[in-house]
Amino acid sequence: MQYLKSDFNYFLPEELIAQTPAEPRDSSRLLVYDRAAGKTEHKIFRDIADYLKKGDVLVVNNTKVLPARMYARTEHGGAVEVLLLKRIDKDRWEVLVKPGRKCTTGKKLVISEELSLTVEGITDSGERIVKFSYDGIFEEIIGKVGSMPLPPYIKEKLKEQNRYQTVYAKTDGSAAAPTAGLHFTPELLDRLKEKGVELAEVLLHVGLGTFRPVKEEIITEHKMHSEYYEIGERSAEIINRAKAEGRRIIAVGTTSVRTLESAADEKGFVKPCSGNTEIFIYPPYKFKCVDCLVTNFHLPESTLIMLVAAMTGREEVLNLYRVAVERGYRFFSFGDAMMIV
Repeated sequence: MQYLKSDFNYFLPEELIAQTPAEPRDSSRLLVYDRAAGKTEHKIFRDIADYLKKGDVLVVNNTKVLPARMYARTEHGGAVEVLLLKRIDKDRWEVLVKPGRKCTTGKKLVISEELSLTVEGITDSGERIVKFSYDGIFEEIIGKVGSMPLPPYIKEKLKEQNRYQTVYAKTDGSAAAPTAGLHFTPELLDRLKEKGVELAEVLLHVGLGTFRPVKEEIITEHKMHSEYYEIGERSAEIINRAKAEGRRIIAVGTTSVRTLESAADEKGFVKPCSGNTEIFIYPPYKFKCVDCLVTNFHLPESTLIMLVAAMTGREEVLNLYRVAVERGYRFFSFGDAMMIV
């Protein structure tokens, strides 16, 4: 069947778009959907421990969000917003700029006394390729001059910057958080480990393509954005042993799913690897590695809701979203979660 993007639309009242994160992290709500039984339950996120068992492998994305939004000035004093998207090499980045008319090739922008950039080129989709010049350590300078790149639907100012990071974030590189992981606390992870649940960390640097709307009406014509991923030796070993023994692989977030499914062979085994993935998962799709999913509630007509629909079926996911709306669940990055078992 050929799906249209409108097949993944649903009604969402604006007041259900979460503007602030839940406190504490694991007090957000959790909708649990059992596919085999066709059964839905409504819980609190920390209750996830009741649905995980000894031997399950929880796969998390340990990427860290860069304080990627900065403000620069042109040589004539014009203001420009700069958003880091993807590192190309040591000093060159793909960035988003607003307004674009001030950022032609060769243009120099000054962000601070320590940091400036020169526009080297413009991509087909309008992003700029820039080269940074700086005095000091780039990551430290960014930490001082940058702010968290919250999605445009979040209007509230974030009081604590680390609330847009997972508690297991390690490697700088994302322009957005892998938000399904925001619900976990160190205490909850300890509880799961005590229960015999194994944790495997993978890496996928989340780009802003995650939030880009699907423009083509026929979804197979949509070109997916490219994102860098890594699976280390230890994590591959944990995942492969579990697959060989018939234990469940539970992906935390769509980014973990995309990493695992990009790397997996037909039997669901993965090798230690790194690279860029443009995998686009939509129904019908046969999952090779992932058995269950923990995820947030995603934007209508987005590639993310299409991925979830590949696991549940299109009608089922739209029904689950209708139920979530009726029950007042909070949606998107700082919203509530869903577990598909």
